[in-house]
Amino acid sequence: MDSFFEWLEHTTLGEAVRTTPWVYSSLESVHILGIALLVGPALAFDLRLLGVGQRLLPVTSAARHLLPLSRVGFLIAVLSGAVMFVSGAMAVGNSGAAPWKLGLLLLAGVNIAVFHLGVYRSVDRWDLNAPAPVTARLAGVVSTLSWTGVIVCGRLLAYT
Repeated sequence: MDSFFEWLEHTTLGEAVRTTPWVYSSLESVHILGIALLVGPALAFDLRLLGVGQRLLPVTSAARHLLPLSRVGFLIAVLSGAVMFVSGAMAVGNSGAAPWKLGLLLLAGVNIAVFHLGVYRSVDRWDLNAPAPVTARLAGVVSTLSWTGVIVCGRLLAYT
């Protein structure tokens, strides 16, 4: 993998990001905004699954308003993160935190798919004034923990 990481760093994009003033720091800012837009609404939705506001806000309304924001945040975070990765692929790719971050991202994605293809299909039975099924609450816990772990591991990339 080291030869691939080295090749990435020496691409035109990698060189430009690494050597052009303000580019990397601007990408970091965009990445953080993307993470905020991804994780903030996702955690709010997870809290709704865990029962916060169950008498006030239908799960379907929370999903309709919050999850599109998370999708936009995810796109921003992935694109900016990928460009930052290219500029420092050797250091990031060889960091002990990298496999954890990627694994937690995969866990978060699988959790989303299982939730939407599974228990969310019966949301009409527990949309308002009823506790979410155990599997929906479990999805909320897994989501909260996995996204928190992704953030922690992302920060650790700079130190490990």
